[in-house]
Amino acid sequence: MANLNNFNAGEVDPSVGFDPIPAGKYLAVITESEMKPTKAGQGRYLELTFQILDGPHKGRLVWSRLNLENSNPTTVKLARAELSAVCRAVGVMAPKDSVELHNIPLEVSVGCKKRQDTGDITNVVKGYARKGGGAAAPSAGRPAAGAGSPPPWKR
Repeated sequence: MANLNNFNAGEVDPSVGFDPIPAGKYLAVITESEMKPTKAGQGRYLELTFQILDGPHKGRLVWSRLNLENSNPTTVKLARAELSAVCRAVGVMAPKDSVELHNIPLEVSVGCKKRQDTGDITNVVKGYARKGGGAAAPSAGRPAAGAGSPPPWKR
């Protein structure tokens, strides 16, 4: 049993599920970044959280995972190339910390992909470009964690 501290559902808007956002190009910013261990525990990936800034999907979140530490050198090479594309899109060429990439508008190219584990459709970040256009730099198309809910202040 857990004490719910007099919680009253009538005083809080319920959360709602979100479908993935449609494939397309979106103006976004990186709002969070964190190094996390891989499932197998043999490496680490940089998870980037992107928040959409405008349009009908304003406030929605998509994620990208860059396997920067992995026993497979090809995986690391692809992740480093994707990080290079992000850096170029935000104009920070030699960041010492991922926080330097935060809150700088860029264009993300988002696609949709079927998850192998659940069969659900989820979003993938497929490329990055400077705000205002230019061809999006392709990524390796690794699955994003899916379309996210808007931040609590947007619900």
